[in-house]
Parts: sequence; structure tokens; C-alpha cells
Amino acid sequence: MLHNITLIPGDGVGPEITEATRRVLEATGVAIDWDIHQVGEAALAKYGTPLPEEVLQSIKRNKVALKGPVTTPVGKGFRSVNVALRQSLDLYACLRPCKSHAGVPSRYQNVDIVVVRENTEDLYAGIEFERGSQEAAGLISFIAESGQREISADSGISIKPISEGATRKIVAFAFDYARANGRRKVTCGHKANIMKFSDGLFLSTARKVAESYPDIEFEDVIVDNLCMHLVTSPERYDIMVLPNLYGDIVSELCAGLVGGIGVVPSANIGGDIAVFEPAHGSAPRYAGKNKVNPMAMMLSAAMMLGHLGETEAASNLKSAIVSTIAEGKMVTYDLKPDPNDPTAATTSQVADAVCIKLKEAG
Repeated sequence: MLHNITLIPGDGVGPEITEATRRVLEATGVAIDWDIHQVGEAALAKYGTPLPEEVLQSIKRNKVALKGPVTTPVGKGFRSVNVALRQSLDLYACLRPCKSHAGVPSRYQNVDIVVVRENTEDLYAGIEFERGSQEAAGLISFIAESGQREISADSGISIKPISEGATRKIVAFAFDYARANGRRKVTCGHKANIMKFSDGLFLSTARKVAESYPDIEFEDVIVDNLCMHLVTSPERYDIMVLPNLYGDIVSELCAGLVGGIGVVPSANIGGDIAVFEPAHGSAPRYAGKNKVNPMAMMLSAAMMLGHLGETEAASNLKSAIVSTIAEGKMVTYDLKPDPNDPTAATTSQVADAVCIKLKEAG
């Protein structure tokens, strides 16, 4: 079966790891017709927008996309393309499995945690009011008049919306994933003790959804306590579901438990659309040097194959990646005991090694 897939190379090191990933995907034997598009700075220069409408239309048409990392300006410039994609396509669930692999340097072993992050609401909704603006002044005045509290006139303000509807979808997604993958428990992370009308709604809704899944254990944990236990006893957790900001932070923490985001796949999933991508950034200072680890994007591609129903190819690709890491020979500098090891493989050499293993298995 031929699969039509939108391919977004991204920027920085994105094109290099995307090409390496495309090579290993083709080595699986799965037939793919790539629809290639640019986003981010390159698209801004050409189209006047970092996220052209034709990119969204391609993903809507193909239903599946593989995306490289995209640079997001810090504190200025255009808003995150990643966030815009999730909101425009209603990719409400960010799925990040964090699993220990032999050969990956880490302080922990046998970690196997899946983080499910709500993608569309919370402080990432993009509802902000700039310090000194008329809108910020009006909001500050309204809050004071409502009897809440006085806010300093020189404040910038971000709004944190959390809805019952979006919470129901993300919590049900976590439980459905647990059932489909033989997982034992779902943990809801929150700060409902402080933010009673936003996190409180997230928690109360999660508890209601959990009632429909009596076969799956459910618990809730205040997010700061959750972070402490993750670094002291990560084996306590299986699947975690969290609002957007906490999910972002906790997913990075869990990636750190298994050796870093260079070996962790990620997917952003909606009702009928899914975008698969590595969780790490674009690392522009390494662009063109052919040295960055492509494993996270390759593992994301393996997840994509599973999503497409290509279960055998997905399993073969993941096994080839994991085996390459475990051997420790053809891996990039970050997976070597000494990052200055002169035998560290290049990005393209890692792809070569994975392709060889796929051919041997094939």
C-alpha cells in the first residue's frame, strides 16, 4: 500500500536528520509518496508567514506528517510553528513514550513512562496582553473591579484557559492508549490545590472520565510532588496525563530519565490527523555539520509506521534502531561514554548502520 505523507524537513539540523530518517524508512520497504513543504524562517522569507496555508492543507489531505525541528525565536519574532500546527489542526494530544534503552548513558534503568500532554489550551493557548498595552490596562482594571486582586500596571498578562471538553478528550486518549497497549495505570498531574477553577476543573473532569475505565488504575498527584517522585522512584509511574505546560515540563524530565530527548520519540495526534516529530530543538549551531543524533526522529518515524498500520515494518525499524544503540559503535557523540570519542558516527553513518540492520532482518 502506498502512503501519502507530508514531509516537513524543518530548519537548523532538521534537514539532516530528516534525510537520515527518510532513508531508513525507505529501507523498511514501505511505499511512501512524500509531499515536501517548508515552515519556519524559510517559509517566512518566501511566503510572508512561517506556516503557509498550503502546509496545513497538505497535512489535512494526507492525514499524516513527519516533521523535523523548527526554530522558534525566543522573546521576539513569530510565535511557535509547533504550537500553531497543533492548534490549527486540533492535534490535542502530545504522546511521548520515554523508555530506557541499553547503550544510552543514563542515571536510571528500566524506565518505561508514557507522557500524554494536552496540546491546545492552558498557558500555551497564546492569549497574551503586552505590558503597557490598552488591552492589558483594561484587563487589569476589570480584575481589580471584580474584587480579585490588584495587578501592577507594568505587568504582562497570559491567560490560562482549561475547558471540560478538551480535558475529557485528553484524559480519554490516555485511558484508551493504556487499554490498547496493555498499560496498568494513569496518573493525572495537576496543581488543583492552588488553581481551583482551571487545574481544579482538569482534575474533576479526569476523575469523571476515569470512572468509565474501571480496568485501569487511576490516581492524581500534585505536579511538584510528581516531579520529586519521578527522580526518586520513576517506577511508580506508567502513563501520565497533564495540562499543556506541566506536560511540556514533565515530558522533558522523563526524557532526561532515559538519557535525553535525543532518544525519545514524539507524536501530536488529533481526531484523524497525526504529526510525528522529534522533541528536541533545531540546534542551528550544528546545522550542516552532519553530527547530530537522528535517533529521536527515527523512533518517531517508527511510531508513524505503527499508526499507519505497518506494524511489522514499525517493529523492524525500532529493533534496528535499538540494536544499533545497544552495540554502541555506530552512534553519534552524545551516545558515546566520551563525547570527544573520535570514533563517533556522523548523522548519515547512523542511517547507514540502521539500514544495514534492516537489510539483515529483511
